Amino acid sequence: MDHENARTFVDSWVTAWNAHDLDALLSHFADDVTFRSPVAAQLLGGDGVMRGKDALRAYWAEGLRRIPDLRFEVVGSYVGVDCLVINYRNQKGGLVNEVLIFDGPLVTEGYGTYLGEDANPAGAH
Repeated sequence: MDHENARTFVDSWVTAWNAHDLDALLSHFADDVTFRSPVAAQLLGGDGVMRGKDALRAYWAEGLRRIPDLRFEVVGSYVGVDCLVINYRNQKGGLVNEVLIFDGPLVTEGYGTYLGEDANPAGAH
């Protein structure tokens, strides 16, 4: 991934999140995506691993239902080989990193990572 593609992706990602537009957001993810988040385990139970786009949609829809004022502000983004890290603040001011692994233009694997106590359903995704 180059820096121009990363910037385009991040702009689209944060716009979709702040609009609460799951269809736009999920258009960047492969059908067989795997996403891991400690917040998912708190919201939905289980191991915090969503397997497939439908499971990811259900998780994020529940998060938006519980956090109607959800909003993200991108602090920075970091480009690697076939990966991207988006560092952002959520609506509570908590710092979060989303680590995304790509196969071509689509995310095939993702990780929500949180700083300390910011990994709670009222303040993260």
